[in-house]
Amino acid sequence: MTSRDLASLPVPLTGALRATENEWEPYELIDPRGLVERGVALFLVDLQAAGRSPSTLRSYGMALLRWYRFLWAVDVVWDRASRIEARDFSRWMQLADKPSRIHWRNRGTESAAAMIAPSASTPNQVTGKPKPGPKYAASVRAHSETVLRTFYDFHRDMGSGPVLNPFPLVRGSRDRRAHAHQSPMEPRRNERSGLYRPRVPKRLPRSVPDEFFDRLFASLPSDRDRALVAFWVSTGARASELLGTCRGDADPGQQVISVVRKGSRAAQLLPASSDAFVWLRLYQQQVHGEIPAGRSQPLWWTLRRPLRPLTYSAAHRMFERANARLGSNWTLHDLRHTAAYRMARDPEVPLTDVQWVLGHAHLTTTQIYLVPHQNEVIGSVLAHHARQAERRARVPIPPVASGYRPDDLDVLFGRPM
Repeated sequence: MTSRDLASLPVPLTGALRATENEWEPYELIDPRGLVERGVALFLVDLQAAGRSPSTLRSYGMALLRWYRFLWAVDVVWDRASRIEARDFSRWMQLADKPSRIHWRNRGTESAAAMIAPSASTPNQVTGKPKPGPKYAASVRAHSETVLRTFYDFHRDMGSGPVLNPFPLVRGSRDRRAHAHQSPMEPRRNERSGLYRPRVPKRLPRSVPDEFFDRLFASLPSDRDRALVAFWVSTGARASELLGTCRGDADPGQQVISVVRKGSRAAQLLPASSDAFVWLRLYQQQVHGEIPAGRSQPLWWTLRRPLRPLTYSAAHRMFERANARLGSNWTLHDLRHTAAYRMARDPEVPLTDVQWVLGHAHLTTTQIYLVPHQNEVIGSVLAHHARQAERRARVPIPPVASGYRPDDLDVLFGRPM
């Protein structure tokens, strides 16, 4: 079979992943005709039975939606997909621009075509973090490969999909028993490595420096927002974990708040700063009598009427507006990194305590916060160069042959101009 012309292949944004009100099937994938894809529905039900959270089901559903849109574009049914479609899909995600929806204000205008793909990413001048680029990130492609391989493994075992998985493991690991004994002299192998899985570069977590955090906190417009940010940066809780708390979960007397962990779904008490509870009390006083009372009621509500429980999207938008005032692009998850860095750098706090607060299963995950920050490394190396320049300036320069320009000698030996 000849290779497809992927460079000119249009992949329309057809279909959708629709959230439902049914807790037994919280998400369903809709095809272009408006029908539910039963293959995806069975897979998501199996994930739910394995204890996966609704957010995980949504993440897997979005990865499957990208795959189905590609199959719809090449006119291939999902259970007829082969290694060729998997290969072309992997190439398409690697080289093609991400399709994006056109905002309703730009529809029908000449500038609408320019909204299809984002512009090239450039690092933010305040944070140094790059903006999302026009291509799919390696982490997104790696996640898609894992989801699709698991999806076809499930249907192969159920007898409802192709016999051969279009997304197999690497050829070397398929012929080897999983988790077999390995000689300590051999390099460690990855049992989960897929044939089309990209290499994901390791990224160090970014934290908000104290001076910028003070400016960011001062730009927040409401007591609710200040309370949220104060809890995030003092507890190290994930954004979704804190937004899911109820009024009875906050205990100002013990200075702790209870959250449900994302992975284990277990309730855990997290210590928070006294400032966070002060801002929380100010916020509760403002909305007293306007929100339902009761310990089981949500703790966080919108500011606009009618008042509704605060969602992650609304909190994310609130933080984006605060970033826009400073010209930065920190995320809500960076507040968790900031809390982790602050605790890990405190010599009075054991690293095992930081691991418990963050909810890490392994201590090696927590150890990444012991790595020096990028700004600290740059400042330390620049100070080293300055000390070297001062040392060279004190060392007498031996006489050189005549005929050389003094300016060139100053540059060569590092003497001050």
